[in-house]
Order: sequence, then structure tokens, then C-alpha cells
Amino acid sequence: MVSLSSSGYYLVFCLLGLLLTRLPSHSADPDPLQDFCVANLNATFSVNGFPCKPVSQTTSEDFFFSGLSKEGDTNTPSGVSVTAGNVQSFPGLNTLGISMNRVDFAPGGLNPPHSHPRATESGIVIHGKLLVGFITTDNVFHSKVLTAGQMFVIPRGLVHFQRNVGEEKALTFTAFNSHLPGVVLIAPNLFATTPPIPNQVLTKAFQVEDEVVNSIRSKFGA
Repeated sequence: MVSLSSSGYYLVFCLLGLLLTRLPSHSADPDPLQDFCVANLNATFSVNGFPCKPVSQTTSEDFFFSGLSKEGDTNTPSGVSVTAGNVQSFPGLNTLGISMNRVDFAPGGLNPPHSHPRATESGIVIHGKLLVGFITTDNVFHSKVLTAGQMFVIPRGLVHFQRNVGEEKALTFTAFNSHLPGVVLIAPNLFATTPPIPNQVLTKAFQVEDEVVNSIRSKFGA
């Protein structure tokens, strides 16, 4: 019969403790170590956020933001206006691991395929009728048409979009578990880089000729 020594039991308990502990890498932003850290936007961005503004210079205004109260201008090529409420526009969010966007849609407007590398997104439709969809890493497409009061969630890093399929304007508010979730717009990310991605890469990836790639690039002013 095999028995465990006291040191063996200790090792087993340590391993179980590690397995049951939620490691920091599983979350988006790290936990803050102080009540708040209002961002000093004039400083260089550091690993976990902007440096803190001195507490003596902090005011009540640092913790309030009215930027999401106004309708955005949807007279854009995509018919969409995104108003970001992240740390860069609302410094009080610095290190707190949350942010929000306001997204206004003209009829037929499209928030084009994109991803957020640092955050999961959840949203609620305030008014209008939106087709919301995302694609998994197994290339499975999930989508649904949502109306006012209905919510959606987009897992972190997955490509997704929203399109106004109603006859009126639409509005959503989206929330992220990061103070700066980042955004990767798929089309510009491939066809409007500096310097440009070599044609040989894109033609082989999309199984098309140079003329097709050049035509798409021209749409983005590249």
C-alpha cells in the first residue's frame, strides 16, 4: 500500500490550491490597487494604464462623463457613428476595467466586422431593429435580430458586427470589461495598412487576382 508523507499531502494541497485559484491571466484588466487612478492623459501609456493624476488634483468632474448623451453623426460611409467612453475620453475609468460605447445607426447602417482584442462586449438595444452576429474560431456564425430592450454578448476577440435592418434609426449602448478594449476593423486591417501587406499574401489568402486586391485597396484610399 502506498502512503503519502506529510510533505506529499502538502504538495497535493498546494497543487489543488493553484488549480482552484483564478489566475490573473483569465481576466481582462488587472485589479486596481487603490480607490481610483484618474488617468494623466499627458503621460505615456504604461503596461496597465495611464499613470495616475495626483489625488490633490482630482475633482468630482473626473468621475462623470456626458459624452454618450448626444446622438452621433451617422452621415458616414457605413451609416454608423461610434462614440467611445473609454479611458482616453473618460480618464476616471483608468485601471477600473470597464468602458462603454454609444453606437448610432442610420437606416441600413452597418457597424462593420471587427473585434476587440482586450475585452468581452455586451450591449443593449435602446431603439431600432438590429441584426447582431459573431463568428466563432470554428467559423460558426451566430446571429439574431434584436429590438429595444434586448441584449447581446460578444466573447472576447471574436469577429462581430451589427446592422440596422429596420426602417428607422437605431441605437445601442455597449459595455466592455476593459478600460481600453481596442478595436480591429477587419477590412482596413487587411487593405489599409502602412506599409501595405504584400499582394502575394492577400491574393493567396483570398484566392483572387492582383486586380481584385488593388480594387479593394483603392476603396480605402490605399
